[in-house]
Amino acid sequence: MPDAVLTAAQLSRMAEAAREARPLALLRAADEIGRQAMGHRLCTAMRFDAAAMTVRRLYSSDPESYPVGGTKPKRDTAWGRHVLLERRVFVGEGADAITEFFDDHALILGLGLRSIVNVPILHGGVCLGTVNFLWAEERVRPEWRALAELLGLVVAPDWIAA
Repeated sequence: MPDAVLTAAQLSRMAEAAREARPLALLRAADEIGRQAMGHRLCTAMRFDAAAMTVRRLYSSDPESYPVGGTKPKRDTAWGRHVLLERRVFVGEGADAITEFFDDHALILGLGLRSIVNVPILHGGVCLGTVNFLWAEERVRPEWRALAELLGLVVAPDWIAA
């Protein structure tokens, strides 16, 4: 089981991605490195439209199940208030939490995913979107949450530049 320790080679890969001019290069690198260090099974990233109170998928490590461009309404949801408006990390552990907070819970659970960390991407105190990591395990290890939050900070320039 991964232990959320980053190697020098992984850190160099993140630095290399930061220098690339390709859109979402940092996000792809964060997914790849996070998968090696944390063992997540799905990574997605969503752009937040505050006026419409929706999120639109910019990135997916499983585009067949979660295609880029897909949208989700978040108005008047506990998750939307917590992550998008209050700008706080959300940790959902177990099938009950997945079912309570996500309308697409049948798909998530059907993929064998049982826990999630949603990290708000912030710039100047404004939420631009989220990066999301999901695991098969029922519980999120503290080091996975910490690394997920760090990766969220690292990928923020992708949203600012987009």
